[in-house]
Amino acid sequence: MRVQIALCSVAVCLGLGSMVMAQDAVKVDPKHYTVVSENDHVRILKVHYGAHEKSVIHSHPNLAVVFLNDSKGTFTFPDGKKQDFTAKAGEAQYEAAVTHLPENTGDNGMDLILVELNGHAAKTAKSKMKSETKSETKSDTK
Repeated sequence: MRVQIALCSVAVCLGLGSMVMAQDAVKVDPKHYTVVSENDHVRILKVHYGAHEKSVIHSHPNLAVVFLNDSKGTFTFPDGKKQDFTAKAGEAQYEAAVTHLPENTGDNGMDLILVELNGHAAKTAKSKMKSETKSETKSDTK
């Protein structure tokens, strides 16, 4: 009986853990994330964090981001690891699907446009990134 209870507890924890890790940023943190436009291929979000504001853990599919001002912050990942980042206004980046907790560690607001790739656009971006990585690897070995 104790073994069954223990196994059920573990199953519930694992199930809740995966639900928490798959949370949509707009749903769990509407203070910081606003949908600007959405279709079958992309969802465009306006993101604003005040100085020293922190989000909650959430997930994004493959994405592109453009920083609208100089920014610095920290991402905390589900395993507890942290990654600091800095970005200049106008800087654009691609990021593979991610689950994280962002924090603006700067003394000024942080504003960005985040484009989440959906469906065919996400698959095309992923395969293109793989082929570019293979091409870079081949050219590095020449």
